[in-house]
Amino acid sequence: MVRMAKILIFPIIILLGLQIGANAQSNQFQSLSPLVKQLSPSVVNISTTSVSKSTARSLESPFGEEGDEQFDDLFKKFFGDSPEREFKRKGLGSGFIFSEDGYIITNNHVVERATDIKVILQNGDSYPAKIIGTDPKSDLAVLKIEPKTKLPAVRFGNSDRLEIGDWVLAIGNPFGLGHTVTSGIISAKGRSLGLGSYDDFVQTDAAINPGNSGGPLFNFQGEVVGVNTAIIAGGQGIGFAIPVNIAKNVVSQLRNGGKVVRGWIGVSVQSVTPEIAESLKLEDDDGALVADVTDGGPADKAGVRRGDIIIELNGNKIDEMPDLPKLVASYAPGTKTNMKVRRDSKEKVLNIKLGELPEQGAQISNRVVDHEVEQNLGLVVQDITPQIQSKLGIEYSNGVVITDVRGNSMASKAGLLNGDVVLEINKKQIVNLDDYRKSVDSVKIGQNLLFLVRRGSNTVYVALKVEVENDRS
Repeated sequence: MVRMAKILIFPIIILLGLQIGANAQSNQFQSLSPLVKQLSPSVVNISTTSVSKSTARSLESPFGEEGDEQFDDLFKKFFGDSPEREFKRKGLGSGFIFSEDGYIITNNHVVERATDIKVILQNGDSYPAKIIGTDPKSDLAVLKIEPKTKLPAVRFGNSDRLEIGDWVLAIGNPFGLGHTVTSGIISAKGRSLGLGSYDDFVQTDAAINPGNSGGPLFNFQGEVVGVNTAIIAGGQGIGFAIPVNIAKNVVSQLRNGGKVVRGWIGVSVQSVTPEIAESLKLEDDDGALVADVTDGGPADKAGVRRGDIIIELNGNKIDEMPDLPKLVASYAPGTKTNMKVRRDSKEKVLNIKLGELPEQGAQISNRVVDHEVEQNLGLVVQDITPQIQSKLGIEYSNGVVITDVRGNSMASKAGLLNGDVVLEINKKQIVNLDDYRKSVDSVKIGQNLLFLVRRGSNTVYVALKVEVENDRS
């Protein structure tokens, strides 16, 4: 009997323990109301007004964009010139107070081009706001209001400690419905949406909608861990936030200096694709491939060369190309770092002092179609003449220019474009059309061609595998 009692007692104890734990968890998540009441006063709604100019004509050309000029001429012939009018556009967004004297964080795209900004607190008080600074690269902005009393400021958390599955809470102004609360979990980390060089979003399934932009993403300890920024059109349960550890650095610079200063090494980099890795006889596709080095820049002074693969910076491994610009930008100009590169199958450590990231100008994209079709690759190439230089704005006289790419060809699939200037093939300099033909003819079926091309103001590598016999009969 005694033995039987022991056998029965243990399962009962286990069941009681599970029930107690379940009850405790249920009580813990029974209501988020206390947390919401604590956090909501720090969240603000943002209303913006912007002015755009347009002519009175609201008709569109029936022939598409290419017919706009002819359509405008026809419209003017019958109706005369249309007076230009100003139209006011309203915008909505969210933000949160990070300083009791009225400093507010939001998204750059919420206040971009705004001529009038109003901040509405939870109690209904409304204040005009001025922009202290914006950073389009990270899509962050800092506003300032002059409150009557001290305001409740948020506490910043540590987004590096976030784990997939952690609970989070979003408060914002979706569709103008102020102080709407949603909750969910962290769905993923390190997301890149192709919005910029510094994409590093936290993904959450807490509902985020238009108007939530700029609002806070809280953990269940009441700390801000992200700035809600983006959604996928038509997607449900998929929202993206800027990690607060990135935002803190940007916001601090905006508040103190009105702009963000980032480190810069002066290289153009790209991903190491499997085709490029095979062309360069690499064992893996880790790192960032240097496609160009800015003359006189920090990398140039340190000895970085075109074709180097950057695999580490200050002991931080570069697994993929996007890792490098984000890491470099996290350092202040003037920081001394060491960089490990792979060059001709050997590793080399270079010492580099970071410069300041300059503003970048627009890139040029042009097209010319002419003769000399490369049937195998689907390319039209020709020597660079003074006329072509002038027409395309090409600064190079050496090399050949791609003047047409056949659709669905090897060249098209590899990513070669009209207007690209071919500078090298398989690391051999291309001066003219004869050099180009010799390099292409020397490659056999199944081998790779590694192009180095100048595209606008950038230099990039493009690799493709020859799949068709080269025939020049």
